[in-house]
Amino acid sequence: MFTGIVTDIGEVIAVHPRAENLRRLKIACGYDRAGIADGASIACNGVCLTVVGAGVEDNRTWFSADAAAETLAVTTAGLWRQGTRLNLERALRIGDELGGHIVAGHVDGIAVLAERADLESMARMVFRAPGPLSRFIAAKGSVALDGVSLTVNEVAGDEFSVLIIPHTLAVTTFGALATGDPVNLEVDLMARYVARLTGT
Repeated sequence: MFTGIVTDIGEVIAVHPRAENLRRLKIACGYDRAGIADGASIACNGVCLTVVGAGVEDNRTWFSADAAAETLAVTTAGLWRQGTRLNLERALRIGDELGGHIVAGHVDGIAVLAERADLESMARMVFRAPGPLSRFIAAKGSVALDGVSLTVNEVAGDEFSVLIIPHTLAVTTFGALATGDPVNLEVDLMARYVARLTGT
């Protein structure tokens, strides 16, 4: 479980195919090596991945995680290459501040940045969601995009807009996002369950 508050920007330093539809990712980060245990969960661009190894190389911590068929098919992980920068978040611990919203790290699909307008000190971004997921997105509701908890401003059909404040532009990968870029989309957990319970 996560909150959508990014705590580091990592970098993919190696991608190793291990079997058909299975890749092992080696990701450099700023976390303390002593605090990363095998089996720990780390959200990478919103994708909950399980640590299968960690170490220190050239004075920089790294961890490894496997991305299997479902992850490669549903998320942007299949596009990650050496040098790809990733928003990272450690799993929520009891007593931690819930600064964003409840994020499971289970990506629903891929949205695309349809429009970006750079305003004074911030950016307005319009994303296009996959059609089946757009019904879960509501104005003033929450979404997680590449693992970042954001509030939806406006919704029009399959498109929705968000405002990215200066701090978020500085401490996440959003500063480098360009029109046409794909991002991992996780819709609000409550919206999914309400839809399931009401049969809508």
